[in-house]
Amino acid sequence: MINTLYFTFTDKAIQKKAFDAIVKEQEHIGYYNLPDQDIAPILEYCSTISEAIDTIAVIGIGGSSLGAKAVYEFIRPNKSMKRKLYFFESTDPVNITTLLEKIDLSRTHFLVISKSGSTVETFSVYKYLYALQTDISSFTFITDPGSALENYAHEAGASVLHLPKNVGGRFSVLSTVGLLPLALCGIDIKALLEGAKGLKESFFNDGYMKGILLEKASFYAKHHAQYHINCIFAYSESLKYFCEWYVQLWGESLGKHQRHSAFNVGLTPIGLIGPKDQHSFLQLIMEGTRDKSVTFIKIEDFQDTLTIPNVSLPHMEALDMLNDLPFAKLINMQCDSVIEALHEQNDIPLDTLTLSNISESNIGALIFYYELLTSLVGELIDVNTYDQPGVEAGKVILKKKLSQKM
Repeated sequence: MINTLYFTFTDKAIQKKAFDAIVKEQEHIGYYNLPDQDIAPILEYCSTISEAIDTIAVIGIGGSSLGAKAVYEFIRPNKSMKRKLYFFESTDPVNITTLLEKIDLSRTHFLVISKSGSTVETFSVYKYLYALQTDISSFTFITDPGSALENYAHEAGASVLHLPKNVGGRFSVLSTVGLLPLALCGIDIKALLEGAKGLKESFFNDGYMKGILLEKASFYAKHHAQYHINCIFAYSESLKYFCEWYVQLWGESLGKHQRHSAFNVGLTPIGLIGPKDQHSFLQLIMEGTRDKSVTFIKIEDFQDTLTIPNVSLPHMEALDMLNDLPFAKLINMQCDSVIEALHEQNDIPLDTLTLSNISESNIGALIFYYELLTSLVGELIDVNTYDQPGVEAGKVILKKKLSQKM
């Protein structure tokens, strides 16, 4: 993965402060250790799932589903999958009904994922599905040790797997939460972790990514009051769900009260897909308020030779320039043209992330890149990157409403 910055910020004192803080964080924040984990237990558990199972369904919300979905949808178009993967991540009744129409309950294994073991959305859906499929062996539960969910699963005679210690939901994609469903569907989770490990080693061992990430994070932090909207402009439909994962990671981690002041701060994430959003959001970036930074994500080799036919259309000969052009080349030309147009504005912070191809190692590196960037920016804008009190407040109110219903 290559990251090109079109801005500079070289305050070495700020960057050293951020790096030292992240090094210290490794002692108590668990996601840093995930690229180095032993995946043998996960692969061994996968071997216990019957070959007759052709569908895996995740029942979970937010960090329990978004990361695995991002990886699966990135890899799926270019790889023959062992099983289909679906996500029950909403209490929308139409969505639940639509998903159930796509699966055969007798050939589906469900992964019920809740860190706390008490997520309202997850267990409302689980109760409905369990009423349809009462064979408890069709369910595996993933939760924190000692949770009410673990106690329930043991009493019911179901299998339970644990989340690693001190790994928050939105940072959990490279843990059991993401690796189990992905491995069950044929994703190479070893390569996924190797991509993340390469990025980690580059950052912590004075490699290429250390300077890049520190410069980018310190620029975002220094200018967070002005450029408080951060856009990913990904030029591949396969990155649509990665953008959704990024929105949760960035928004839930960085929108906070500062630790040492009474100020509310935050950087608003926007996920865009090119070239589609060139015809909507780009106008706002180009000529709107100068409060947005933009990161373009490109794929160098789509591993696809689909080409525009050599066809001339009456009265439209001007478009013959498209003839014999591979679509993969066209989409990257579109991306480069937008970058060049925005770069000419001189007051829009831009950078590009270029992935060599669609692969597990590249999406693993991209995930860990954004996790590190989030941690660095959180440290520099003085917030607790790993809590979510605003989300918890809503949960308390919901449970109060539900108790009043009774």
